[in-house]
Amino acid sequence: MAELSGNLLYFAFISYLIATAFFGGAIRSKKDGEKQEGSNKWATIAIVITIIGFVAQTGYFITRWIAAGHAPVSNLFEFTTFFGMCLVGAFIFIYYIYKAPWLGVFTLPVAILIIAYASMFPREISPLIPALQSDWLHIHVTTAALGQAILAISFAAGIIYLVKAVDQTVSSKRTFWLEVIMYSIVSVIAFILVTTAFTSVNYKAEFNYIDKKGVEAVYEYHIPALIGPNKGELVTEGKFEPLIETPAIIDSKKLNTVVWSLVIGLVLYWVLRLITRKRIAALLQPLVKNINLDLVDEISYRSVLIGFPVFTLGALIFAMIWAQIAWTRFWGWDPKEVWALITWLFYAAFLHLRLSKGWHGEKSAWLAIIGFFIIMFNLIVVNLVIAGLHSYAGS
Repeated sequence: MAELSGNLLYFAFISYLIATAFFGGAIRSKKDGEKQEGSNKWATIAIVITIIGFVAQTGYFITRWIAAGHAPVSNLFEFTTFFGMCLVGAFIFIYYIYKAPWLGVFTLPVAILIIAYASMFPREISPLIPALQSDWLHIHVTTAALGQAILAISFAAGIIYLVKAVDQTVSSKRTFWLEVIMYSIVSVIAFILVTTAFTSVNYKAEFNYIDKKGVEAVYEYHIPALIGPNKGELVTEGKFEPLIETPAIIDSKKLNTVVWSLVIGLVLYWVLRLITRKRIAALLQPLVKNINLDLVDEISYRSVLIGFPVFTLGALIFAMIWAQIAWTRFWGWDPKEVWALITWLFYAAFLHLRLSKGWHGEKSAWLAIIGFFIIMFNLIVVNLVIAGLHSYAGS
């Protein structure tokens, strides 16, 4: 059953890649000056393939649930793949409302990167730790992931809006920050490449170190340690000696992976710039040439309008109920709880500024992108670097 589950996820991943290409064909088949709304045969094929992939990924989720005996959302691999599945489901729903093939060109690659990112973490099925043995695991985590996935649609729409609206022929703060966003996306690709490369050569370096409780423990790195553990001593001969030592409160191995991703991402970004002699956002502009910005803005807003209450239920209300059951308190200022609250406050401010202050168009697009980066900070940095009661999620 576990093998079938993995095959279904792989099939879904390939389906999304093929569907992205067909959505691109749907845009390119339009004549210049013609609005990029409405379906054509390319878009029809693309959405059918997307649905097939979504059904396959749903099959992955169900078969893994059967194999594990619990909802497969208990570690980073499971949660992140479920997040990607919810993102595709949200896209399918919105696509049938607006019939916008260009949304698929930008949304599906985000889902593909999320699933590829998830695949870099351990995929073994393991029994739940006592803290997770509750029906609230299914309720809280799945609802929170669904809310975040719907909110992520606004990110894709925001990227589309800015790629079209920001003038790439001049240097400005707008072009700079848009390129920072593009670099961040390239860094995710770098994470996948780095992890895959060192895994393929079976790199392994073992350290003795002192954990946050002052106890001597062993840490195993699978990427060369630029950043080493607290009071770490390299045990494996011939491996890379760390350049920096971290305090015990920080997960050094996972921070090391983040640093590798950012460094290699910077290298990849500048290689692309040197080869193409263009900003990455400028390379994407032909894809959005004939898009109606008012429609993009509406999709972004509707996504937040739907996703915000779902996120509120899953990440705050259901989370606090489970916290009271598991830890006898509704709130404890754990890093994960704090960032869930920050995410909620940000999107509450987004809706306030939109409805009360008239922040439409480009301002709204920037807010949508910042909101998604807060979500990803919670998913990546809080899980991988900052230790807390939710640290099991990083396993």
